[in-house]
Amino acid sequence: MDTHRDAGLMGKTAFFSSLAMLILIPLQIVIFAIEQPPQTAELWLALFEKSWFLGLIEMDLLYIIDNSLVALIYLALYQLLKEQKRALMQIALLLGFLGIAAYYSSNPSFELWEVQKQYAAAHTAEAQQGWLVIADSLILQWRGTAFNTYYILNGICLIMISYALLKSPYPRKIGIIGMISGLLMSIPSTFGVIGVVFSLLSLIPWMVFLALLLPHFRRMGAN
Repeated sequence: MDTHRDAGLMGKTAFFSSLAMLILIPLQIVIFAIEQPPQTAELWLALFEKSWFLGLIEMDLLYIIDNSLVALIYLALYQLLKEQKRALMQIALLLGFLGIAAYYSSNPSFELWEVQKQYAAAHTAEAQQGWLVIADSLILQWRGTAFNTYYILNGICLIMISYALLKSPYPRKIGIIGMISGLLMSIPSTFGVIGVVFSLLSLIPWMVFLALLLPHFRRMGAN
């Protein structure tokens, strides 16, 4: 009985997490279309001075929320597929969680906000320059090794989950669409124009993937 109750909780959590992502992803696209992220440390600090909230949003605050939701969805997918492909799903889950943890370590949203406060409070040009150097370092870290690790590991995770779906009783189109999204994620968004294009394109099958999973999560949550 406890096992069924736990599975039901996972299903409900994944259902509402998927709905939240289907709302957040278009919202993020609209925000970045309206307000492009700054290109220099000085502009980033100016943005935080103008609006700390907009600064955090541009520094991918919503993406931090997205990844928490993705972790919950991964757990529910493991519950759905563990009987058919337990070992594969365990590896996929491990890679996905490692990638998400790497992303959290890469994002300097609140550190950059703190730098802006210190920069504004600095009384000399030399002190301000020092804070600008720190801001530059944080921005470089934001799109560095940890971020690329996150991107690639989650692409692999999604490909493995999609393969498990293809070998399961669930509709094949879910696995195929998930596979397409995972393959498009194989090139991180930091890899120039092609990376940005692949990143944006991967969102389309990912949203369809989530939408197709909704009835299965709802059924799981009803148990």
